[in-house]
Amino acid sequence: MKIDSFEIRRVQMPLVSPFRTSFGIETEREMLVVRVRAPDGDGWGECVGMSDPLYSSEYVDGIDDVLKRFLIPDLLSMDAVSAHLVAPRLAKYKGHRMAKAALEMAIMDAELRSQGISFAQSLGAVVDHVPSGVSVGIMDSIPELLDAVGSYIDEGYVRIKLKIEPGWDVDPVRAVRERFGDEVMLQVDANTAYTLGDAPQLAKLDPFGLLLIEQPLDEEDVLGHADLAARIKTPICLDESIVSARSAADAIRLGACSIVNIKPGRVGGYLEARRIHDVCAAHNVPVWCGGMLETGLGRAANVALAALPGFTLPGDVSASDRFYQVDLTEPFVLEGGGLRVPDGPGLGVDPLADRLKEFTVRAAEVQR
Repeated sequence: MKIDSFEIRRVQMPLVSPFRTSFGIETEREMLVVRVRAPDGDGWGECVGMSDPLYSSEYVDGIDDVLKRFLIPDLLSMDAVSAHLVAPRLAKYKGHRMAKAALEMAIMDAELRSQGISFAQSLGAVVDHVPSGVSVGIMDSIPELLDAVGSYIDEGYVRIKLKIEPGWDVDPVRAVRERFGDEVMLQVDANTAYTLGDAPQLAKLDPFGLLLIEQPLDEEDVLGHADLAARIKTPICLDESIVSARSAADAIRLGACSIVNIKPGRVGGYLEARRIHDVCAAHNVPVWCGGMLETGLGRAANVALAALPGFTLPGDVSASDRFYQVDLTEPFVLEGGGLRVPDGPGLGVDPLADRLKEFTVRAAEVQR
């Protein structure tokens, strides 16, 4: 596919309520939306990098710079580009996986639209509906948390994930179990907030029958996770530590995890995400699709990914109204405890022109 240009839009969207994790509070989601322009049609990509380098080393200003100065000019210098060529072509630029993932997504969307093939079909989806979990941020009080969890259960979400940090772990989990019972699928996410020295505290979560504890230790402490796995009964799931199929294979071999959260942006794109899925499936390690507060563009691609056979646990593929009053696309709506997998060409969704204009604070085009 020959590419004419890339458009980069900086988008700011208010959240329906503040979302607090162990590394901060978000009241607004700032992100970059990438549009690739090609003779056979356009494609859309969404970059999941955050405003500040807290979840990862990438952040919006840095991503914007590396896209314009290095990654996009390199791709534009090629006679022809395909989604499968993006990663090897850009491998010489160290890191910047979220930036690369956005470009791969946009090119893949354009290619598939021109071929009349959906994202789901291209990735190897086996279902047309995926179960939805919801991520619940750290609250100011237990009663506030219980109200929030209760509302999500009433809406039909089939799995609840609680964000935790030191001082907000055992008590909220106990309260949720006491109020809603053992039948609720419940897991926790620490976002690297603990150390191996906190193993005795984390072991106090064992009696509550959690699906998993997600990324309790620092992302580089893979051996520490292996040691922790030997000290607690709750299964360990890795998130930030998994940045490639190779790192997933290493973590599994070391016994650092028994479950993997796959976030396409974190690993460099949907093609690498599929490779991680395949590695985990070969080792009988279940996977689920994580979320980064995506708009309908990223949500469409994530739902397609979550339809692969190895995604046996509900992911953070919530409905649009979990985070946004209005989405960039037609909203994803919870149906039967999950979301329908888009079956149209490419992503199967398009940004609504008026919404995109409303939430765009800056736009630039990079041409040949």
